[in-house]
Amino acid sequence: MQTSDILKKVRKIEIKTRRLSDHIFSGEYHSHFKGRGMTFSEVRPYQYGDDVRSIDWNVTARYNEPFVKVFEEERELTMLLMVDVSGSEFFGTKTQFKKDTLTEIAATLAFSAIQNNDKVGLLLFSNEIELYIPPKKGRSHVLRIIRELLEFQPKHHQTDLKKALEFLSDVMKKKAIVFMLSDFMDQGYEKPLKIVAKKHDVTAIRVFDPKEVEIPDLGLIPVWDMETGLTHTVDTSSARVRLAYKAHYLRQIDYFKTQFTRSGAGIIHNRTDEDYVKNLLGYFKRV
Repeated sequence: MQTSDILKKVRKIEIKTRRLSDHIFSGEYHSHFKGRGMTFSEVRPYQYGDDVRSIDWNVTARYNEPFVKVFEEERELTMLLMVDVSGSEFFGTKTQFKKDTLTEIAATLAFSAIQNNDKVGLLLFSNEIELYIPPKKGRSHVLRIIRELLEFQPKHHQTDLKKALEFLSDVMKKKAIVFMLSDFMDQGYEKPLKIVAKKHDVTAIRVFDPKEVEIPDLGLIPVWDMETGLTHTVDTSSARVRLAYKAHYLRQIDYFKTQFTRSGAGIIHNRTDEDYVKNLLGYFKRV
C-alpha cells in the first residue's frame, strides 16, 4: 500500500472518529468503564461525616488526632486493542473484508483514546503473537498503530484466542480497557478469558460476513481454507453438508456468546455491511 493511500485511509478514519468522540469519548468516556479507579492524593484532618474506613491510622497515631486519606478519580485509562489477523479475516462478500472492518473499528478506538489523553496499545494475533506495541500516549504513537493495522502482514494464518489471552495476562499487569476484535471462530479459551475479564474491562467486537452463516447450493465447488491454506472439494448441493456447516458455525458463535457472557465481558456484533459507528454508539449508551 502506497503512503498516499495510507494517508487517505487515516484521514477517513479520523473523520469517522469525530462522530464517536462527540457522543462517547468526551466527558462521559470514563464513566462507561469499570476500569476507572481511585488513586491516593493526600491526607487531611478528619471532618464530621467522613467515612471512618478512610482514616489513615499511621498518620493519626503520629499526630494524635484523626486524619483521613483523600482519593481522587483516576482519569487516565489504558486501552489495549487485540486484533485478530488470521486468515479468516480476509473474507468478505459485501462492501469489504472482515479485516477492513476490524481495522477501521480499532483505528477509531485508538484515535478516540488519544483525544482523551489515554494510553493505547496494540496486540495483533493469529495462532501466534504477531505484534505487540505497549500502551503509550500521543498522536505519533497512534499513527504507528494505525499504520500497523493497515499494512501488517501476518506470518501465521490460524487462530488461537487462548494464546492471545494468556499473552495479555503476562504483559498487562495494570487494569486496562481491552477490546478484542475477531470473528471468534475458535474454542478452548474459557479459562484465560475468565482470568483476563476478572482483572480488565473486556469488550468483544465480533465482525462477521452475512454469507458466513450458511453456504448456498452451488453444486460441487472447490473451497479454500484461508487459515490452513488447503483447498477442499465441497458438494454444496447436499442438504446434509449445508446443515452440517451451519451447525458448526452456530456452535462456534454459541460458544463465544456463552463464554464472554459468563465472564462478564461486553459483546458487540457487527456485520461487514453494517455501520460500526452506530453499533458502537448503541453499545456505549447501554453500558
